[in-house]
Amino acid sequence: MTRKILITTALTAMMSLSAMPAMANEILLQQFGIFNSVGGSQNGSGNVIGMHQDGGWNEARSNQWGNGNVAATGQQGVSNFADTFQNGNFNQVGVAQFGQNHMAVMMQDGNGNIAAGVQVGDGCAADVSQSGSGNVAAFVQVCN
Repeated sequence: MTRKILITTALTAMMSLSAMPAMANEILLQQFGIFNSVGGSQNGSGNVIGMHQDGGWNEARSNQWGNGNVAATGQQGVSNFADTFQNGNFNQVGVAQFGQNHMAVMMQDGNGNIAAGVQVGDGCAADVSQSGSGNVAAFVQVCN
């Protein structure tokens, strides 16, 4: 039951970030634990990056080029890695990782693409790439 609540919370956070009006670029960070790191870049306007980490040795990066892009990453556990790249306009990407040793790379090149993924357990890996416009991709993995 706790996993369902955490997954629902992560996806709700991603969708609420996407409802924000266009404005100057924005970065929202929350970190709890030890040795967590975040990084990234924004070029354009109205881009939003939101990151939440709770645990240790987690790493997340988001890079945005264009306008009106939204990236949300949530990590709870240890030794998780997430990297998102967005090139274009009005793309949305979200990654939620619960557990340990997960890796996710999400790339979007185009306009109006949506990608979301959830990884639970130990050692999941995902690589999603979208080119063009109006693409939608979603995945949920439970790994041991």
